[in-house]
Amino acid sequence: MVLEKVNYPEDIKKLSKEELEQLARELREFIISVVEKTGGHLASSLGVVELTIALLRVFSPPEDEIVWDVGHQSYPYKILTGRKEKFHTLRQYGGISGFPSIKESPYDAFGTGHSSTSISAALGIRVAKRLKGEEGKVIAVIGDGALTAGQAYEGLNNAGQLGEDLIVILNDNEMSISKNIGAISNYLTKLTTGESLRRAKERLEEVTKKLFGEKVYKGLKRVEDLIVKGLFPPGMLFEELGFRYVGPIDGHDIETLETTLKNVSKMKGPTLVHVLTKKGKGYRPAEERPDKFHGVSPRKSSPEPRPPTYTEVFATTLIDVAEKDERIVGITAAMPSGTGLDRFKERFPGRYFDVGIAEQHAVTFAAGLSKEGLKPVVAIYSTFLQRAYDQIIHDVALQELPVVFAIDRAGLVGEDGATHHGAFDLSYLRAIPNMIVSAPKDEEELRHLIYTAIKSGKPFAVRYPRGRGYGVKIREPLREIPVGSWEVLREGKDLLILATGWPVYQALKASEELLKEGVEATVVNARFIKPLDEELLKGLAERHRFIMTVEENVVKGGFGSAVDEFLAPWYCGKLVNLGIPDRFIEHGSQELLRKIVGIDAEGIKKKALQLVKLRSS
Repeated sequence: MVLEKVNYPEDIKKLSKEELEQLARELREFIISVVEKTGGHLASSLGVVELTIALLRVFSPPEDEIVWDVGHQSYPYKILTGRKEKFHTLRQYGGISGFPSIKESPYDAFGTGHSSTSISAALGIRVAKRLKGEEGKVIAVIGDGALTAGQAYEGLNNAGQLGEDLIVILNDNEMSISKNIGAISNYLTKLTTGESLRRAKERLEEVTKKLFGEKVYKGLKRVEDLIVKGLFPPGMLFEELGFRYVGPIDGHDIETLETTLKNVSKMKGPTLVHVLTKKGKGYRPAEERPDKFHGVSPRKSSPEPRPPTYTEVFATTLIDVAEKDERIVGITAAMPSGTGLDRFKERFPGRYFDVGIAEQHAVTFAAGLSKEGLKPVVAIYSTFLQRAYDQIIHDVALQELPVVFAIDRAGLVGEDGATHHGAFDLSYLRAIPNMIVSAPKDEEELRHLIYTAIKSGKPFAVRYPRGRGYGVKIREPLREIPVGSWEVLREGKDLLILATGWPVYQALKASEELLKEGVEATVVNARFIKPLDEELLKGLAERHRFIMTVEENVVKGGFGSAVDEFLAPWYCGKLVNLGIPDRFIEHGSQELLRKIVGIDAEGIKKKALQLVKLRSS
């Protein structure tokens, strides 16, 4: 076993060509065996095994700094940089992260959980090294899907302008998470449809048809396309941005990769190496369906019937409503399967838009659609919607355009950790004028809130968690919920619990346990965070000396803060806010993390008992 004797980059440099090939095979087997148990990003990491080996043969991190974009490509790198023995703890609480983390290892040059940041970060590192007089190369490894986001081009533009000794490796596997939108292949299309080329092709077509006839022309059409693309290679874009372009080269040929990288390491100025890889390489199911094996869940022995996921319920609801309203369109930022919009695409292909990894564009694009009378529904993960904050404010809310934001993965998402927790959306959205912000207590209420949002004619956000619902009965037909209305689920005289989103049922369960302790709690489903149900809140607050708010969002600026602000001028009782504390929460299962921050039934009960004990003080 070659992998057994490899722990750090210097070990790889001692291996023969045959041993390197064996190492690549063993690495893939090792990654597959662990990810089957822990879950994780499989296909992307399998695709960069040879590239990782070549990088570590040529460069010497941590002195040479390698930035992976996005970090789901980094499993082979983690294993070969001192974390092989810990790899079985991947994405587990207290274990290693599924993404690069500067707190985890000096070999991780930069934390990368979101796409398209590597070039900007690597350029900053490169400039800092020069200013400090330090040695060492800086390399950014960016997936082709990341080139659909504007920040990648901002970084490329600035790097070309500064002329720094920066190496960018474009890992081109023709897939990001789903089929790429607007990457290298589309760039070629743009080249071949330019004005000067168009005229040349029209002239060539005219001459060919005249000399050889229509039948022969059709046979030469393919040759023409090959000639044109050969004259205008993909490197033209990067050369125009100030980069020296190298490639494309086979990303699974270690010897070629190593030779190329050695040569590139001696070059001055910004250089881009175009590497062709196959996502899921070495594992047939992942090669055939790389989108399905981008992120995989731990393998379970005997699957049992379970409630639908919130994502599935959202998709079904949107399709149901769109069947009756042809103005509804669905928009995703390169996450069709993750958001459920792949099902919408199957039913309404002409009303579905995947804009690539470009959240800012997705929001402003939706604003344009809305301005013309359509009803856009933008489905984006909470953590990625943060990237479009200015567009939400300036292009949607300021103009009061009715855009629906279906915010998936809100709250603690689990094993993907701090970069992916949707911990801030209630805080950053409720500060925006004209926005309606809501959170369903269960999957059934999600359906009605999506329907309400589409019918409202307002900028409207519906945020819901990752994972499966509570298994409640889905009531039909769809109905509008009065905007700003709350729901009293239980009456009690001792304590008022205002819960929003996933914690609502946890609050109900806690209230049942509190009864055994002699404490009666009123439990309210505060399904609207903005606007609050001020009339109901005022009446309830007047009857309760103790109030507790519970949310799966940071406490700072969230739902609890909204209640605090409303009650501050006159309420004289004791008020406590439960939610995600003012720190970044690490990776672990959703159940464990919710327990740790105290928003499950046990945590709510414990805090409630502490609160009501103040009665005797």
